[in-house]
Amino acid sequence: MANILVVDDELGIRDLLSEILNDEGHQVELAENAAQARAARGRSRPDLVLLDIWMPDTDGVTLLKEWSSSGLLSMPVIMMSGHATIDTAVEATKIGAMAFLEKPITLQKLLKAVEQGLSKTAPRKPAAPNSNSALPLADLTVEAVMTGGTLPAPVDMGPQATQSFLLEKPLRDARDEFEKAYFEFHLAKEGGSMTRVAEKTGLERTHLYRKLKQLGVDLTRGKRGI
Repeated sequence: MANILVVDDELGIRDLLSEILNDEGHQVELAENAAQARAARGRSRPDLVLLDIWMPDTDGVTLLKEWSSSGLLSMPVIMMSGHATIDTAVEATKIGAMAFLEKPITLQKLLKAVEQGLSKTAPRKPAAPNSNSALPLADLTVEAVMTGGTLPAPVDMGPQATQSFLLEKPLRDARDEFEKAYFEFHLAKEGGSMTRVAEKTGLERTHLYRKLKQLGVDLTRGKRGI
């Protein structure tokens, strides 16, 4: 998987993004300020950088400009902030940022932005006609500016799985059988990601782990290679 550098002065944000991205199979390096980000960039070449705009020493836009002017902006950079303006987003885009995530960052938007960033060099398929392809100026947000003012196309989730169960079994056995099939389906569908399965099923991760072990679910099933 990818090597991702997360730059944010908030410990909670760093820990959250690291947990999610590690769960997706990525290698994550953390930096709490521009100085640490420079050092991390010098040690290795990250495949993607998640860069906070507002930091106490050097802000993210300044660091982005520094990398761009020195020829170090060889990787996709996704900006993050809860207080950015459209002017800031436009400036970051002109410098070379590829996307923007508004805090608080949702799991779906994070994973989608990371996936798009890592596939940036891949050939793009022609876009299908979409009546919502452009946002009116009045509806532009910071995030819309950073993504070209487009709305995401609907995601095809594919056919839903069907299962059959023997109803003559005792209730406890039938329930366990159903729950095991239910969780195995979601694990396979989410590529083994416990974070996304927890979100889809509405369970806390610790509760989910205990439940899967209790049911005898193979936790490696559907897990993508690292």
